[in-house]
Amino acid sequence: MNEAAKLGDIFVTATACRDVLRPEHFAVMKNNAIVSNAGHFNNEIDLDGLRQMSKACLPLRKNLDGYVLADERTVCVIADGGLVNIAAADGHPAEIMDMSFSLQALSAEYLLKNKSTIKAGVHKIPEEVDIRVGQLKLSALGGGYDTLSKEQEEYMNPPLISND
Repeated sequence: MNEAAKLGDIFVTATACRDVLRPEHFAVMKNNAIVSNAGHFNNEIDLDGLRQMSKACLPLRKNLDGYVLADERTVCVIADGGLVNIAAADGHPAEIMDMSFSLQALSAEYLLKNKSTIKAGVHKIPEEVDIRVGQLKLSALGGGYDTLSKEQEEYMNPPLISND
């Protein structure tokens, strides 16, 4: 990051690690560099460090603040360093979360119905549950889907080649 900070115009953290962008990076960024966080937590950008080295913070527009450094360069931070998809956008819209919750509910139902045959451990979602969620969503939207032909199914799921 020490090398990239001098070169980049837009920085998006997505590491799930803390302090990815720090004061030493802000100190060499171009004027009006844009910084945002798409990682897992709100601590990927050392915003406290940026605040301490800034002489002013100006609201530039909704969800965009400009931190003015001593040399008059500005570092632009989206959504106060928060998770950009949640803090500055729709986050997890209902149109997506309904499918996630459906998958969880139907998977729980599958586990309950098949508890005598499922061994303890981590398992993939059964294909029939995954397909059912897609069917329900498409139906709710008034849509439909095609079924793969035998040839298409074979093409999509080729036999594994043995190394023997």
